[in-house]
Amino acid sequence: MKLIHLSDLHLGIRVNEFSMTEDQKYILDRIAEITEGEKPDAVVIAGDIYDKTVPPAEAVQLFDDFLYRLSLSVPRVFVISGNHDSPERIAFGSRLIDKSGIYLSPVYDGKVTPVSLKDEYGTVNFFMLPFVRPSSVRRFFPDENTETYTEAVRTAVSHMDIPAGDRNILITHQFVTGSVRSDSEDISVGGTDNVDATVFEAFDYTALGHIHGPQNVGKENVRYCGTPLKYSFSEAGQEKSVTVAELKEKGNISIRTVPLLPLHDMREIRGTYMELMQKKTYENTRTDDYLRVILTDEEDVPDAVMKLRTVYPNIMRLDYDNTRTRTVDVSEGTAYMEKRTPLELFGEFYEKQNGKPMSDIQTGYVTDLIRKLWEEQE
Repeated sequence: MKLIHLSDLHLGIRVNEFSMTEDQKYILDRIAEITEGEKPDAVVIAGDIYDKTVPPAEAVQLFDDFLYRLSLSVPRVFVISGNHDSPERIAFGSRLIDKSGIYLSPVYDGKVTPVSLKDEYGTVNFFMLPFVRPSSVRRFFPDENTETYTEAVRTAVSHMDIPAGDRNILITHQFVTGSVRSDSEDISVGGTDNVDATVFEAFDYTALGHIHGPQNVGKENVRYCGTPLKYSFSEAGQEKSVTVAELKEKGNISIRTVPLLPLHDMREIRGTYMELMQKKTYENTRTDDYLRVILTDEEDVPDAVMKLRTVYPNIMRLDYDNTRTRTVDVSEGTAYMEKRTPLELFGEFYEKQNGKPMSDIQTGYVTDLIRKLWEEQE
């Protein structure tokens, strides 16, 4: 059983006020070409189809075109909703569309019924678990412990009928403890959205969405495929790809990646204004890539972005790195704040005010309070 694993398309996203629609159309065409060449038995898309719960019309049309093209060459396509999606919108018409071989995850109702496929080695069951919060699961299992995300997902999995002798695949969208995040993802709230990878031990392959960098978590068979495009400069060094997983007899799985080359790459360039404007600097590079420009001039260059865009039209961000910024680096402080969770920031504030760190009981209380506030906001 060969499957192609995708996630986090984020159709309709704007990055630094640049629309990514043209880039997304290009990369979806490349993915469709890869799929036609690989001839998989199934394609799984593990959530965050759209960037907003109410996506723009062009994003919906783009996904519709992509699904149609996949349906021409792939027997089965599995799609779940992520935390950026509206589960109701993703699920719309699912019972009718299922008949075409495209399966859209229903809104979570406490039941996850697998779709079973067969190959020469036996049965493969696909379980589709859309993004869930503790409150989503608690509604259907009020008597079970679902305070944390790990407990909630474990409860949801425990109520699935998972045949031990079959090969079982879970498609889900959560933050698994130990995975490496990027700046373009939602910020963790006190670490409360962590899900322990042990929850997925019953599955032969867990196709994850949510984290933008391709990576295995703990084991090879618990995997994030990552986004097909770069959506922040923290991803500039990543190589985007699609994941191809092949399951033979139970316990025998191989995983490889196929690189994705974008219409415009996202990268950083550094130097003085005069250095970057010299022909020898840019003549052998892609000047239309999405760029973060770091100027090392000691003095600010008037209208630097406008002037630089005569050579580099897609500058997304301009920063300075010089004596002044290194002495009083506001951006560094901002970056530090962005990397800290609310619980860590509160803990640091408490320690400064009281001269000692919070106790375990206090930390637990604050963690629970942050989680409840976050769930209410969501």
